Amino acid sequence: MRKCCILLMMIAATGCLAQKDSVNQLSFSMDVLTHGEACGGGLPKTEGGSDEDKSRFMVGRVRLNVDYQRSGLQVHAVIQNKAIWGMEGNNALTLYEGWVKMAAKNGLFAQMGRIALAYDDERIIGPNDFATAAQSHDVLRLGYEGNGHKAHAILAYNQNGDNCYNGTYYDGGAQLYKTMQTVWYHYDVREFPLGASLLFMNIGQQAGCYVEVDDEWGGKKKAPEEYNEPRTEYQQMYGGYINFHPKHLTLEGSYYRQTGKVVNNLKQARKIKAWMVSAKATVKPTENYGFVLGYDYLSGDEYVPVIHGGSLGMPLQEYEGGFAPLYGSRTKFYGILDYFYESAYINGFTPGLQNAYLGITGKPASKLSCSATYHYLATATELYDLDRTLGHSIELQASYKFSKDISLVAGYTQMHGTETMDRLKQGSGSKQARWGWFSLVISPSLFTTKF
Repeated sequence: MRKCCILLMMIAATGCLAQKDSVNQLSFSMDVLTHGEACGGGLPKTEGGSDEDKSRFMVGRVRLNVDYQRSGLQVHAVIQNKAIWGMEGNNALTLYEGWVKMAAKNGLFAQMGRIALAYDDERIIGPNDFATAAQSHDVLRLGYEGNGHKAHAILAYNQNGDNCYNGTYYDGGAQLYKTMQTVWYHYDVREFPLGASLLFMNIGQQAGCYVEVDDEWGGKKKAPEEYNEPRTEYQQMYGGYINFHPKHLTLEGSYYRQTGKVVNNLKQARKIKAWMVSAKATVKPTENYGFVLGYDYLSGDEYVPVIHGGSLGMPLQEYEGGFAPLYGSRTKFYGILDYFYESAYINGFTPGLQNAYLGITGKPASKLSCSATYHYLATATELYDLDRTLGHSIELQASYKFSKDISLVAGYTQMHGTETMDRLKQGSGSKQARWGWFSLVISPSLFTTKF
């Protein structure tokens, strides 16, 4: 911590030297998103519902962006409101981003506040913006960028509130972790179209729980259970990403491992040993069309119960084997339906995932872009009495840019699930899913001034 403070003072002092003749710039912009969805199937049967549940809704998201910058200093704030059309109680504003960044001419910088983090291809850390509300992190980020090198250190410590009784207990907050330390290094080879990154994360999660007991004044206070005392459990994520991009070809690959302990919803911790690997090739002979081919493998638990109907006891396992994408933009990788890591399998187990996909992109007009992608989906874990194949899906997407700040994006997904999908998701509606959506985005620049 002392070294961090010294680095902050050095950056601040270096930035102050450049302020004498600097120009101040203040700008305001908006981002208005209107999103609609209609889906059929893909859900287990609800009590009193049909075998094929349907859902239709509209959601609006409004962001006001405020930016101030001068030499050595940048301030950024995003005020956000997300509301389902017609839903009561959606009138609260939230701060999606709010940070200050001090930068020195030698490449050192310090950034503090609420930040929408994005690294590499966003598989492990990304804003997940398609989820409408998106995600951001309250962190201190220190780093250096220059001469093809980028090195970042990210530190976070979260708490539910400013209180005395609960100490350091953190449960149900804005982020899924209590503490987080991340080191990321990236290097771009100047003479060669190659970039490579290394990532290490140490994540602390709250385990154990509190119960209410009588205090000395006759009231109630929080106290630890003797048999399950609150504590912090840590898991580690480490791996790398590589990107090779000559003129008409882009090759991407990544590999990550998870170790340590993971905490479930019951605040119980179990050892985790998981890993994933991915490979992707994009060929774009011209600006008007291209092809994509890729494969993802995410490890799963060694034993996955697949009895149809009813519930099972928790089978004993030495460790959790299911890889968790953590804080990435999931809809970019495993199908935009986000079907496998957003909704749980039975009994909290995961069979992992194999995702082989093939796609084509086209630009039939200057303002119109289209794509079609086929996904073959299977479990990573071998099942005892079922085939590994989960299903097949086809995704269609088109976007039209009316002007520089107005665009419309629409998509349709058709998934054909197998008996394996039905058994693992425990619902007849899981075998078939149809989903259509659109997003109208209007992002005008409102005002900019220099003084």
